[in-house]
Amino acid sequence: MYPARLRTRIWIASQVRACGVAGVVATVVRRGDEDSGAVLIKLNRYAVGFTVLVQTRVADDAVAWLRGTGAEPVGEEVCDAYIERAVARDPDLWVLEIEDPDGRAPLGGRIA
Repeated sequence: MYPARLRTRIWIASQVRACGVAGVVATVVRRGDEDSGAVLIKLNRYAVGFTVLVQTRVADDAVAWLRGTGAEPVGEEVCDAYIERAVARDPDLWVLEIEDPDGRAPLGGRIA
């Protein structure tokens, strides 16, 4: 049996709040299924570039994040194309953009 999980809309709201407390701008770019939609993070590091973080679960059911666009930051057009393809496959997807030149993303879980 799987443990109960927080509804996605509540998780997103908590992340926006956590980012605000940390002095980081976070904006909901796309709303998905309010209860169980998956989440993509569009991490905007300004001049450094963009990274898409894809939410996943690891063996102990903890949240982890994969770098969907690769190890190095990419241009915004590459980032947006990745997100468009992901939304085409999963219309319930949420997209949260976090803007921080230092790449901080107070998301919980590890980034792989």
